Amino acid sequence: MTAPRDALSNANPNPGTTTATGTATATATAATTVSASAASNRQASPQRKTRRPARGWRMPGEGPTAALSTISVVTLAALWWVATHFHWLPPLFLPTPEAVWAAFLDACHGRIQGGLPLSEHLAWSALRVFGAFALAALTAVPVGILMGVSRVARGLLDPPLEFYRPLPPLAYLPLVVIWFGIDETAKIVVIYLACFAPIAMAARAGVRSATLEQIHAAYSLGGSFSQVVRHVVLPAALPEILTGLRIAIGFGWTTLVAAEMVAATAGLGQMVLNASSFLRTDVVVMGIVLIGLIAWLFDLGMRALERRLVPWKGRG
Repeated sequence: MTAPRDALSNANPNPGTTTATGTATATATAATTVSASAASNRQASPQRKTRRPARGWRMPGEGPTAALSTISVVTLAALWWVATHFHWLPPLFLPTPEAVWAAFLDACHGRIQGGLPLSEHLAWSALRVFGAFALAALTAVPVGILMGVSRVARGLLDPPLEFYRPLPPLAYLPLVVIWFGIDETAKIVVIYLACFAPIAMAARAGVRSATLEQIHAAYSLGGSFSQVVRHVVLPAALPEILTGLRIAIGFGWTTLVAAEMVAATAGLGQMVLNASSFLRTDVVVMGIVLIGLIAWLFDLGMRALERRLVPWKGRG
């Protein structure tokens, strides 16, 4: 009996120590396994990242839109054709595209009310709109820049500008007629006032696009106030100014009809008003489409000019 007891004593002299040793060994083994798994995951992670296809990110709204614009125009034209040929609306309310095209051909040959050809109407309207627009751009841009860089100018010019800016042209049209008569001056002044406010507001807002670091850098290089305005403030404000010009030309064409209500004998607005008096809806729609196309083409030209003059816009 003594020998077996001694054998058991020699085989396991300290049971607690054996248990602790086994636990430590198991813990070390588990830690080694976890470390190996983490290492393998770290090694595999770059491989998974390299396999993932690269995705090109761009600004919201960026990308070509020519196809979508074409689809939109074709859809509207098709809807117009269907609505008129299936008599959803009477011809007095909405004439067919063929009737509008026939009215366009008649207008080109002067076979409408007034007897003037369409080219003469178009020339007078373009002279009024673009002449007033050019005068507004030449005066409103310096005024807006001055309001942006001068506290005194902003305090003096801001109240009258903000007062008349929301007024519709028909509200001050009678007063302009009293002041300037029924000559061409009154028509140009009305369109000029409609174009002036958005250009001046855009130029004033564009001055804030010049950062303080750019202005300090120009001054530290020895630039004067006029040089800072010319070489720092004006280029920074140019994107906003071009946007204001695009908005202003739209206001100019919108005000054209109101301006040509004043004793005009030629012009697209006068042609539309004269045709409406005789219920010539085809001529009215033709004039509306023509005004919209001219304004749209001018806006496309302004967009192309903007891409050329300020290619950095939206990339900062």
